[in-house]
Amino acid sequence: MAEKEISQAVIARLPRYFRYLGDLKEKGVERISSQDLSGIMKVTASQIRQDFNNFGGFGQQGYGYNVSYLYEEISKILGIDKQHSLVIIGAGHLGKAIAGYTNFTRRGFVFKGAFDCNPALYGTKIRDVEVRPIEEMEQFVKDNKIEIAVLTIPKDQAVPMAHKLAQCGIKAIWNFAHVDLEVPDNIQVENVHLSDSLMKLSYNINRYENNF
Repeated sequence: MAEKEISQAVIARLPRYFRYLGDLKEKGVERISSQDLSGIMKVTASQIRQDFNNFGGFGQQGYGYNVSYLYEEISKILGIDKQHSLVIIGAGHLGKAIAGYTNFTRRGFVFKGAFDCNPALYGTKIRDVEVRPIEEMEQFVKDNKIEIAVLTIPKDQAVPMAHKLAQCGIKAIWNFAHVDLEVPDNIQVENVHLSDSLMKLSYNINRYENNF
């Protein structure tokens, strides 16, 4: 039997559920109804129930959702109940900022290596991880069974680098280069175009101002 296809819109909401449930768990909340969760997240109760029904439901009528249980189940769905090793390609300002964000480690993303083509950065450290020459990247990825590569390099370098990473056996690329990557289907790519997000914000400012 084929696995049910889950829409990208549902998948995009899962990290929000995980984050809000984590906050509730820290506050000692043991259970919550879809209606109460709706009020916190600004997502309709019906949408919440539909989203969770894609994965089995999790709730009990008249009881709601057990916060700790739901939190753990969503972590399994997201695959963050286990560790994922990653390297950063491009140890400039953005690469350093991403590597320095310790919350990634709390979520199971372990920063193992950093690579750059600038000799002035070789031997410098980001959170005790030494920046290495880009020429050492392929062997390092293979030897350390790295799953995720974070690209924070110029777009003209990103495409050939993605091809190299594919040959190394990488499983996923988190791409901050301003270019969409084409890689084999077995490699997952998340393109993060920061300027696109900022332009979306600009659009919403403009729309709001034009309505008032």
